[in-house]
Amino acid sequence: MFVAMNRFRIARGREAEFEQVWRDRDSYLDGVPGFVEFRLLRGPEAEDHTLYASHALWRDRESFEAWTRSEAFRKAHAGAGARRGLYLGHPHFEGFDSVLER
Repeated sequence: MFVAMNRFRIARGREAEFEQVWRDRDSYLDGVPGFVEFRLLRGPEAEDHTLYASHALWRDRESFEAWTRSEAFRKAHAGAGARRGLYLGHPHFEGFDSVLER
């Protein structure tokens, strides 16, 4: 398994808007080979932001990387920079290969 995560710092007071963006968007993940599951996680609040993480589970790293080169990926991320002031900085990507499963 491979876990692909992005952390987002969202401006305080704009959490509902951010969550709605994710609810309304088409991720184009249905039917993508190797895709298993997606979750959007809300984390701790700081003075100026709330931390969120997108958490996508893939069969393996190769499936994830193939998706990042696909038309589905381009469609899902079209207009990603259109929400000025919503994000405090760029998302921070982290990828993890599973080394132990039970």
